[in-house]
Amino acid sequence: MIPLEISAREAAAEDVPELVRLYGLLEAEMEALRGLWKEADGLPAPVEEALTEAVADPDTLVYLGTADRVPFGFILGYSAPLLPQAAGERMATIKLVFTEEEARGVGVGEVLRDTILEEFRARGHRWFDAHVLPGHRLAKNFFEAGGFSARFIIMNHEDD
Repeated sequence: MIPLEISAREAAAEDVPELVRLYGLLEAEMEALRGLWKEADGLPAPVEEALTEAVADPDTLVYLGTADRVPFGFILGYSAPLLPQAAGERMATIKLVFTEEEARGVGVGEVLRDTILEEFRARGHRWFDAHVLPGHRLAKNFFEAGGFSARFIIMNHEDD
């Protein structure tokens, strides 16, 4: 069996249609796990415009994860300043990460995670967050394997 070539590359404007396709799969998966994801945790509509802006934003990193040069996933992270008492330090946050089901377990997600962290470190970051839904054990394990641990939980209540 010939091993797959797993890699991550920075997304460009011409990748937006593929990012929209992958985002749609992520959105469906997240909505099945937890309602309100689309309205509170996903990207603002229209998604194509949000992804186009993210790809062009210097404080946002978007990568496509590939197996044998075929896209199977993406990651989106952004940089934002910490509070004033942090003396100008910034937090790098992984907001979205997704790999298609058939690409899970072969390293696409790990390469995406490690690539974005490496780039944020090269830009001077030393603090990193990642958004994970409660109960999403696969995502929690994925980030814990990359050295992350929980530091904050957001509680939610909906009135009927």
